[in-house]
Amino acid sequence: MTVFKVFFQEDLNTRIIREDTQICYIEANTEEEVRKSMKDSNRNIEFIQALSPAHLEYEQNNNDDFEIESI
Repeated sequence: MTVFKVFFQEDLNTRIIREDTQICYIEANTEEEVRKSMKDSNRNIEFIQALSPAHLEYEQNNNDDFEIESI
């Protein structure tokens, strides 16, 4: 499994504003699984990034709100 960093806006009906971008971390096999799991949410996905082991370690050590969601 891979951890994906998902950049999103909370509301599908508003335009994307960089300062309002939020992040969540989701563990899945593919980016497609991440997109399918978020399809019914009201979130507007901006970008999905697969994290390398080094990047994942950095996020864990430098993000107080770090939490991985499993699907």
